[in-house]
Amino acid sequence: MEEQNFINLLKEGTNLAYSRLLDEYQQKVFGTCISFVPNKEDAEDIAQEVFMEVFNSIAKFKGDSKLATWIYRISVNKSLEFIRKKNTKKRFGFMQSLLGNDMNVDRSTYFTEFNHPGIQLENKEKSAVLFAAIHKLPEAQRIVYTLNKIDDLSYQEVSAITQKSIASIESLLFRAKKNLKKLLYDYYKNEGN
Repeated sequence: MEEQNFINLLKEGTNLAYSRLLDEYQQKVFGTCISFVPNKEDAEDIAQEVFMEVFNSIAKFKGDSKLATWIYRISVNKSLEFIRKKNTKKRFGFMQSLLGNDMNVDRSTYFTEFNHPGIQLENKEKSAVLFAAIHKLPEAQRIVYTLNKIDDLSYQEVSAITQKSIASIESLLFRAKKNLKKLLYDYYKNEGN
């Protein structure tokens, strides 16, 4: 009943409820955003968008899931939306470079944040390689892998956020691990040459 009271206060638009929402979810939302978009400034911008969406949409929240699940879902969706827009800009830049209007996109400086709470690797280069490999996974695998392995959410929580069955989560994780193993093997094999 405590969560329902909190949701009701959010729907009423009280400053106290919004303040509590930020206190309880700010780090979690930022952690999720930076898992998908490992650039601190972009992750902060996406997190702000997540809270604006929560504030603007709380009246529509039906309570079919936990509030945390709903917020995670918004965080994942906003992060993926950002990635899609960024990829569209890259394709546009590539097309312009083919036509002679060179817009160089420097990918080497994009990954700025490797002190992610879920990744405790001492070597930042290894973190960069890992995040780059994760971002090469198909979207469904990337989402499930990131939520489970990076954000440390249980299969049940990932299932609630993605609205996929546990069996589907397990299958996607298996394929993601297999693909990551190949991507990382290929990377380190090529580095050795």
